[in-house]
Amino acid sequence: MDDRVHQHASLLIDWSARIDAGDNVVINVAEGAHDLAVAVADVLGERGANLVTTYNSAEISRAYSRAHDTDFESAPAHEHALYDNADSVLILAGDRNTTATADVSGETKQAAAQANAQVREARMSTDWVSTVHPTRALAQQAGMAYEQYQNFVYDAILRDWETLADEMDRLKQYLDAGSELRIVSDDSNTDITMSIENRTAVNSAASVAYDSHNLPSGEVFTAPVETAVSGTVQFDVPMTIQDTRIRDAVLTFEDGTVIDYDATAGVDTLGNILNTDPGARRLGEVGIGMNRGIDQITNKILFDEKMGDTVHLAVGRAYDACLPADESGNDSAVHVDLIADIGSGAQLEIDDEIIQRNGQFRWESGFEYA
Repeated sequence: MDDRVHQHASLLIDWSARIDAGDNVVINVAEGAHDLAVAVADVLGERGANLVTTYNSAEISRAYSRAHDTDFESAPAHEHALYDNADSVLILAGDRNTTATADVSGETKQAAAQANAQVREARMSTDWVSTVHPTRALAQQAGMAYEQYQNFVYDAILRDWETLADEMDRLKQYLDAGSELRIVSDDSNTDITMSIENRTAVNSAASVAYDSHNLPSGEVFTAPVETAVSGTVQFDVPMTIQDTRIRDAVLTFEDGTVIDYDATAGVDTLGNILNTDPGARRLGEVGIGMNRGIDQITNKILFDEKMGDTVHLAVGRAYDACLPADESGNDSAVHVDLIADIGSGAQLEIDDEIIQRNGQFRWESGFEYA
């Protein structure tokens, strides 16, 4: 087995999930993540944790979803109990077929997401971490040779996370102190403003100690005030969402709600997402990518949203870590990220101060002052 798989497992358990002896751990294993699961189990055994393994097969999900159509039981008690009694959940992604559920209708996917809402909340109440094991299907989706993709994945994951955390903290301080964030680009239709008043940004340094739940990570994100978003944003980074390719999605907001949307491809899927529930038409997150170890688009949100010179906005559910204690934030059965390039010709402003221009932050040597 590639030694980097063992390094990945140790980093996941010790840095990301911070698992101790006696912790109750669920690992959710995708079809192609077997080798990583073996390495994770080995490290968990060494740490003295208690392990339960579940199998996450896209083909099994397809069969179950198509048979049920839209008739799903809400929050089945046995699954809810599993996560209620877990300290940590490790989600090991690794698809063998990235479009395995392509023929499951949008209505069925919506129904499944709504029925699963309470179970998802129970899972997200744990110290959960999601990561990915490189597979040939993911390499193909990224347009890379398998060995090339393996190198890409481990370059993104096996980072000096403490050093990157210190750098990202600079952006977090600006966001925490700010009241209004504006994103504008000369090369697209993007000019959008949102309130970030009384929010707490998350320095997503790939560890639950930072309220961060993805490995790799490398973003700083916050939750906009859901009723105070206005303007238009064009997402020029193509993404596969719900097994459908979405290109050049454009969302227009008024008083926090999407009032118009379009895309050159995947517009029906985009509409299905936005129509899941009322909260799906509001923003739950704005995130700024800072992981420059991710240097190309892979069509995998776990990597692409962390890429330097990008910003992503998520329609749907807001993360509690960003919100005041007395506020619930935007609620939805979905949380779907869309990505925009903010390199050349774009800038981020916080309270009218330019924080990033042409892909460079103001504390970096390449930043161009007006």
